[in-house]
Amino acid sequence: MSNLHGRPTLADRGQALGMRLITRAGGLEAMKNPQLRARVEKALYLGARQGFKVQTVAGKKFEKRAGAGTATRSAASRPRREFDLTPTDDQQMIREAARELADEVLRPAGADADTARALPETVRHQAAQMGMTLLGIPTELGGVAEERSAVTGVLVMEELARGDMGLAVAVMSPAAVANAIVNYGDSGQQASFLPPFTDEQSPATGALALMEPQPLFDPLAPSTTARSEGEAIVLNGTKTLVVGADCADLFIVSAMLDGQPRLVIVEPGSPGLTTTDDPAMGIRAAHTGALHLDGVRVPRSHLLGTTTDHLDAVRRGRLAWSAAAVGASQAVLDQLSEYTKERKAFGEPIAHRQAVAFTVADIAIELDALRLVVWRAAAQLDAAKDAGASIAHARSLTSTYATETGSQAVQMLGGHGFVKEFDNERWYRDLRGAGLLEGTLLV
Repeated sequence: MSNLHGRPTLADRGQALGMRLITRAGGLEAMKNPQLRARVEKALYLGARQGFKVQTVAGKKFEKRAGAGTATRSAASRPRREFDLTPTDDQQMIREAARELADEVLRPAGADADTARALPETVRHQAAQMGMTLLGIPTELGGVAEERSAVTGVLVMEELARGDMGLAVAVMSPAAVANAIVNYGDSGQQASFLPPFTDEQSPATGALALMEPQPLFDPLAPSTTARSEGEAIVLNGTKTLVVGADCADLFIVSAMLDGQPRLVIVEPGSPGLTTTDDPAMGIRAAHTGALHLDGVRVPRSHLLGTTTDHLDAVRRGRLAWSAAAVGASQAVLDQLSEYTKERKAFGEPIAHRQAVAFTVADIAIELDALRLVVWRAAAQLDAAKDAGASIAHARSLTSTYATETGSQAVQMLGGHGFVKEFDNERWYRDLRGAGLLEGTLLV
């Protein structure tokens, strides 16, 4: 099937991608796990066979269920030397899958999705069928993860954002909610809220809502409050830049309870919960909105994890945004390198001019530095080491140099960098937010 111009449609690309992944997955070490193998093969087969059959995701119902025993967690990553950042065979296969999804599905849809401020259902469905949202969920809970790996998470986020950051954020926002329930939830919360996110046909959507509208927002001291009233928690406050706020199936919000920041599960439709549109400068495909909590009552059983878990979520979210910045910066560098070699002025490529060459080289150097810091922080998390300093370094580099990368590329492209015909205008806007946004993503 092709469009009127004779080019393959997104469905064609998705089906071809699924078939390639089916043939490639068989030889991986992780595939020796029969439960994981069956899950992956079924997901890949459905993705290839069904293509882009549109599924409705709104209006999910979460059945309250009692958990059996202790909560299920992903196994710890196998110990590796901290600076051995070579991806394993499994990680490389997942990375290549994300890369092909980015090249063949996200990149072609990026410009239109940015203009429409919407994640196309075709893109959402293809990403789900490729298992991108199941990477942090253990096989025992319906996912594809044999171990909890921040390195795998940053590799996937980097590749998807290289295709388009706005679409990558929209695609991986539900994964952040599912990962938070896996990593911080008790067995009852996992039994009640996780199954819709592992639904093969119509996975749930969700948003991890930490950001607030006040200046100098501190995610460790949110203005949103929670107070105890018997067996209920009452929430008041506003969350901003929430992905898909008007149609998400589940929210996890942060609030101050008894002087400590906590995560709270909130279901759409709760009395006192309203949403408004909240368009942003960047990541427009994620269709951000605001959550208004006015006396929203939830059961005390909806408290998710501890104060320490809240800090962990903030840190892992910041690392995910830095990984996204790496991917978008790589897209910028790729385009800029090609452009400066093809664009001629005064009879020669502008790349032959020292000022141009040095600028492109600086971008490449800063990108490599950011990538290594992000990978190192992820490796420290996987080794159960304190990654706080490395994540802070990654956040600082993202705030400073990722923004500068986007700005320099717009400058180098001249008029082409300022118009929507070129992707760089969108990438610059997306990169501007990567160093200041909180929550939404989680590795």
